[in-house]
Amino acid sequence: MLRRICVFCGSSAGDDPVYTEVASAVGKLLACRGIGLVYGGGDVGLMGTVADAALAAGGEVIGVIPEHLVRAEVAHHGVTELRIVEDMHERKATMASLSDAFLALPGGIGTLEELFEIWTWAQLGLHAKPVGIVDVAGFYVKLGEFLDHMVDSGFLNTPSRELVRLDADPEKLLDSFSRHSGVAVDKWDV
Repeated sequence: MLRRICVFCGSSAGDDPVYTEVASAVGKLLACRGIGLVYGGGDVGLMGTVADAALAAGGEVIGVIPEHLVRAEVAHHGVTELRIVEDMHERKATMASLSDAFLALPGGIGTLEELFEIWTWAQLGLHAKPVGIVDVAGFYVKLGEFLDHMVDSGFLNTPSRELVRLDADPEKLLDSFSRHSGVAVDKWDV
């Protein structure tokens, strides 16, 4: 059962309005399915959009943000719960412990870093929670091709590659998460 999903996404909106449209749709979709949102706690970019959409649809929203970003005045103070943590490492561990699955929307290096770390944790057996990428307007097509290239080049095995699902349709990803047979294992005590 999916109680909460962590969404990794940009603190910028990007240069195509479709990124914002899909972030809003994902926030609403989670709320309409009764799934809480866990995210980076910002009120800017796609982060603010996904949070605001989930809140507007009556959903639970938990933001997790390091203290230094609160001081930079980017924290979303209108969420259901705002957890202020000491640093980025604690942020990721807290988001992981609160979530039953992970979704990545478009974003920059922070989004990729969060996605790759949570995927690495799955590969190492630290959790068995589903991980997905919403490929908005082809944003992640080349990443998917590169991941396949890593398999073809012998640097990534097929079972590890299959730990990350990539689809343009967030509803299909959520449906696949619901069918996920892995037993969630938490190694974090947050």
